[in-house]
Amino acid sequence: MATDEPGVSITGGVHGSTFAIGSHARAESHHGVPAGRDEDAEALLAAVRELRADLTRLRSTDETATLDTALAETEEELVTTGQAGPTRRERLRALLDDSQALVNLVASAGAVAGLLGL
Repeated sequence: MATDEPGVSITGGVHGSTFAIGSHARAESHHGVPAGRDEDAEALLAAVRELRADLTRLRSTDETATLDTALAETEEELVTTGQAGPTRRERLRALLDDSQALVNLVASAGAVAGLLGL
C-alpha cells in the first residue's frame, strides 16, 4: 500500500452489515427484507403453490416427484429473489410439457403451464 492511500480499519462486530469501499463503490443491503415480486411473479407463485398442493392428492410417481422438486425449487426462488429465472422456467416448461396427461388432469398444472407460456 502506498503511503498516500487511505487506510481502513474495522473494529468490533460487523454482522448484518454492508460495506462499499472505493471511489465508485455502491452498497445495497436487504437484510431480512423479503424480495419484492411483480404481478406475474405473484401469479406464478400462487399457481406453483396450488399445483404442489394438488400433487399431494395424486398417486406419487417418479414423474410427480420430479415435478414437485422442480416446483419447490421454483417456489423458493420466487420467495427469496422475487422472480423465477429463465433456466428455472424452462425446466418447469419441459417437465410440464412431458406431463401432458397430468396437465390435462389437474387444472392447477394448466394454470402454471399457461403462466409459463405453454
